[in-house]
Amino acid sequence: MLPAFPAFMLVGPRACGKTTTAARRAASLLRLDRPEQAAAVAADPDTALAGLPRPTLIDEWQLVPEVLGAVKRSVDAGAEPGSFLITGSVRADLGPAGWPMTGRVIRLPIWGLSQREITGGADDSSFFDRVRDAPDLLQVPDAAPDLRGYVELALAGGFPELLDRPSPALRSRYTASYVDQVVRRDASLAGHPGDPVRLRAYARALAANTGGAPVHKTLYDAAAIARATALGYDDLLESLMVTERVPAWANSRLSRLVHLPKRYLVEPALLGPLLGIDARAVLRDGDLLGRLIDSYVAAQLRPELARSSMHAQLYHLRDANGRREIDLVVEFANGDIIAIEIKAASAPKHEDARHLRWLRDQIGERFVAGIVFHTGSMVFRYEPDIHYLPIATIWGSR
Repeated sequence: MLPAFPAFMLVGPRACGKTTTAARRAASLLRLDRPEQAAAVAADPDTALAGLPRPTLIDEWQLVPEVLGAVKRSVDAGAEPGSFLITGSVRADLGPAGWPMTGRVIRLPIWGLSQREITGGADDSSFFDRVRDAPDLLQVPDAAPDLRGYVELALAGGFPELLDRPSPALRSRYTASYVDQVVRRDASLAGHPGDPVRLRAYARALAANTGGAPVHKTLYDAAAIARATALGYDDLLESLMVTERVPAWANSRLSRLVHLPKRYLVEPALLGPLLGIDARAVLRDGDLLGRLIDSYVAAQLRPELARSSMHAQLYHLRDANGRREIDLVVEFANGDIIAIEIKAASAPKHEDARHLRWLRDQIGERFVAGIVFHTGSMVFRYEPDIHYLPIATIWGSR
């Protein structure tokens, strides 16, 4: 997108690699956490930006928010495509300071590293484009994980800092420290200087329900907090990109669908410190295992959606009586649908796709494909448009 637009703001969870990623594409770097650079920008932001080679990376912009006004004026004056890359702290999307950039900056979300990035296959086309164009060519990578392997990958996480720390104990220390910073420092920076104990309790309740669509009262009762407090925590944790609410899919031809959002921890590795669990504990608890695998698959699919050549949105589907439920529904801009079930099993059954078949019968030709992700090693089909795929197919090449 760099050759198409003049300014970009990279937003993502703490420590996901925003600044490092942007720095690799920048010709100059303006670090506003350095007092001398911050002072120069505060004194005359337009002059400070004018002499820098482009693309210019402006890091920690929130420390001198006046810099956005200079970027706005430069964009309005006809700045070349790829002129500015903007990164900042957790406050980047939480206050009115960013208003000058409305309509002038492209907001790009960045998450932790996906397994496809870790294994070096990030130059391949999006998984969803492969499903649409040539599903028969989907491949399972060599040495695909088994069930325990997927659990370990999920708990290992996608934070770049974790990749060079193969010890589970060291990764556990890192993720525990990460949670501490979120509930204490980041929440305060974002304007929520309240009780970190209550915020942690609510985050724990969300972790215990990741991959589900719980009634909101279930969450704030579990955390022993008031509804109003929970609503504020929801907005805070989503702004920090710690959690995500996936909306319910709606269709005029289908009645009695539940409208509750499905809730996820964006980084499945945070289940470890929030719930005090490791791989052995997960493998002994069927409900927790299903939630972790579901959250892990969702984490792998978010960047695949961003890379898709067709704009798409992520939803889930559940009817009011709970008889039909589809883990994820991907709806493309043209109305096409890919529906996904996620199973923490190595040998999925024909009946595992029954809700996918039901949806296909309801929406007809809009149904492009149904996918049952599983933890086995075989790709197979019971029907032409229903694919049973190992999770590792997401990062397999073709």
